[in-house]
Amino acid sequence: MRDKNRVIRQLSFATVPTATDGFAPSAATRLMHVFKAASIMRTSGNARQWCNGFLLAGVALVAVTWLTACGNKRADGGSNVQNVAATVDSATMVRPSYATGFKVTYLENGVRLVDITAPEGGKRKGKDVRKPAMKEKNGPGEAESGALGYRFALVPRGTKADVPEGYASVEVPIKSTICMTALQLSNFTILDAHDFVGGITGTKNLFNTDIRKRVKDGRIVKIGMEGNFDPEMIMAANPDVIFVSPFKRGGYDAIRETGIMLVPHLGYKELDPLGQAEWLKFVGMFIGKEREANEIFAGIERRYNELKEKVKSVATATRPTIFSGEMHYGNWHAVGGRNYLAQIFSDAGARYVIDDDETSGENLEFEKMYSLAAEAEYWRILNSYPGDFGYEALRASEPRNELFRAFKERKVIYCNMKKTPYYEISPVKPDLLLKDFVAIFHPDLVEPDYQPTFYRLLK
Repeated sequence: MRDKNRVIRQLSFATVPTATDGFAPSAATRLMHVFKAASIMRTSGNARQWCNGFLLAGVALVAVTWLTACGNKRADGGSNVQNVAATVDSATMVRPSYATGFKVTYLENGVRLVDITAPEGGKRKGKDVRKPAMKEKNGPGEAESGALGYRFALVPRGTKADVPEGYASVEVPIKSTICMTALQLSNFTILDAHDFVGGITGTKNLFNTDIRKRVKDGRIVKIGMEGNFDPEMIMAANPDVIFVSPFKRGGYDAIRETGIMLVPHLGYKELDPLGQAEWLKFVGMFIGKEREANEIFAGIERRYNELKEKVKSVATATRPTIFSGEMHYGNWHAVGGRNYLAQIFSDAGARYVIDDDETSGENLEFEKMYSLAAEAEYWRILNSYPGDFGYEALRASEPRNELFRAFKERKVIYCNMKKTPYYEISPVKPDLLLKDFVAIFHPDLVEPDYQPTFYRLLK
């Protein structure tokens, strides 16, 4: 009886359709349990039992083969064997924990399916922005959620593998790419992967000395700004793919005509600071630096969450209030409560004056902003001021600014992008961004000699 139960247990392992970690067991794993069952029967007594065991193993093998084949069929007719737990090194496996804009499915043939959707889950008003995602002949795919989506199949370089219908094939690691934004470039910088960058839009306000040197000696070309791209320079960069931000200004028609694959990088749409930083894993998959990306992000995540946990000890009643932005051309562009920055404020132990989950940003008249923020204790400003920005410059830009409490008490938190590589670093350094704010709001939670990276109180 004991041997019979052992056989049943092994066969159940062989035929279970889904493993506990969400991946189906591989055919090799199933067969291992089948032959264990046969071995138990063989050693349990007599030849008849051994023969029966072998017959049972054979029947189970047929069943396993049928189950595996059935389990590998996708609705789109392709193969989706998600049994990589035993074959993929966990150190190189990309599984986003915070980023909501991409997901990865591992296939048995070594292909990785990457599904990209807007992190906010919506569709952009106006034209279909899916078209820039891939070559015209491939056509865009629909994400499972129904939102506009992009589908790519990452195929190991030098191999041939079947790709499910609806996915555009990309051979990885790529050899060269073009970065359209500083956020994208920050991913390559932190991964020590500038060798993969063949082109950027321009060098205005660019601080990175290595990138500037590469532009100067011709290793990286400038392709022009959005809406005015130079197709000849794009071709000179010889990229395998181009990372784009399809929900921004656009102007990708000239690039599409080159036939080069366009890959959306939607890190800037993430609402969680760690979610934005986690897109470095996305880039890591395209350049063969998955291990490095996982290790780097693990450090970012640990430091961010450790400091966030410290902040939880601060009583709600003692948390300061803060507002953000400035008047420009008659309007105050205010960051909404459903925004990356609002999350940073909260994690740093402050209360943002626009307390809602509906808007990511909106334009307000001065009177409306003043009604919300007149008594706020802190005021955050990020701009590119040519020179030394101070309270006099803030008053000169809008005389009514002096009415805010934060102005009167000299509690303006400031970062000048003319002097600080904010967008070149902050997307992959949310832990330092958080620490800058905590050092101002709750200085007792950081070391006494802490030197800020981005933000400091305006003098």
